[in-house]
Amino acid sequence: MDETSTVKTVLITGCSSGIGHCLAHGLRAAGYRVFATARKIDDVTKLKNLGFDAFLLDLASSDSIQAAISKVFQKTDSLYALINNGAYGQAGALEDISREALEKQFQTNVFGWHELTNLVLPSMKERNLGRIVYISSVLGFVAMPFRGPYVASKFAIEGLVDTLRLELIKTKIKLSLIQPGPIESKFRENAFLAFKENVDPSNSDYKKEYKAMIERLNSDKNVQFTLAPESVLRCVLHALGSKVPKNHYRVTFPTKLFAFLCRILPSSWMDNILSRAEDGDKD
Repeated sequence: MDETSTVKTVLITGCSSGIGHCLAHGLRAAGYRVFATARKIDDVTKLKNLGFDAFLLDLASSDSIQAAISKVFQKTDSLYALINNGAYGQAGALEDISREALEKQFQTNVFGWHELTNLVLPSMKERNLGRIVYISSVLGFVAMPFRGPYVASKFAIEGLVDTLRLELIKTKIKLSLIQPGPIESKFRENAFLAFKENVDPSNSDYKKEYKAMIERLNSDKNVQFTLAPESVLRCVLHALGSKVPKNHYRVTFPTKLFAFLCRILPSSWMDNILSRAEDGDKD
């Protein structure tokens, strides 16, 4: 494909459920050719059965990333857009998080995205055309307790994206950050699995807080202001289709509220508010 092609190709990570699954369907319906990826072979099979060009891609594995990119470029001679979406949230108090658990969080949420981006950039720069969209979070610009590894990974991504956007400013490659608050997905389910794997609540000073957190992670009830993933899709469609895409797209009322409060309130006031916040991230 080149910039004159009628069908533009898009690579999306984390398409097994939630936002990624919605983006794959929505972008295909909008006329894009979608390369959908997932880290489990069963999910890849399901995506293929739905008619997608689907590949295995584990963001924690450099070999998996490079193999997936090789398959993508066997299918197309160019790639119009990359959507970095695949991620998970490691819950727990920071003093209960080991170095290994923190490294795992960054392998998937940061290093994998960075490597994947660098692998598609040469093709985009050769054509001087492309879009890279990063599904970040409200926790990419505000912190909340017991979400430290995830918060740190999203802060890191936002710093990388803001820097890369400046480095590419003389090109026609556009970068956008999507910053959702609570969105319907399997985020809490996956966060609970990571918590069980890497945190021992019985030996923590935060047993009381963990009890409430576990109840929240296991609840089927959406937190207040939760939106459907289609709210993210609308932003992605604009980021891919507009001649002047936004640098930041803020999705959900909590994201917009916290962005406003950060501009007008002293940091000590924000600490008091955020320390009592229930759940500001993708549901």
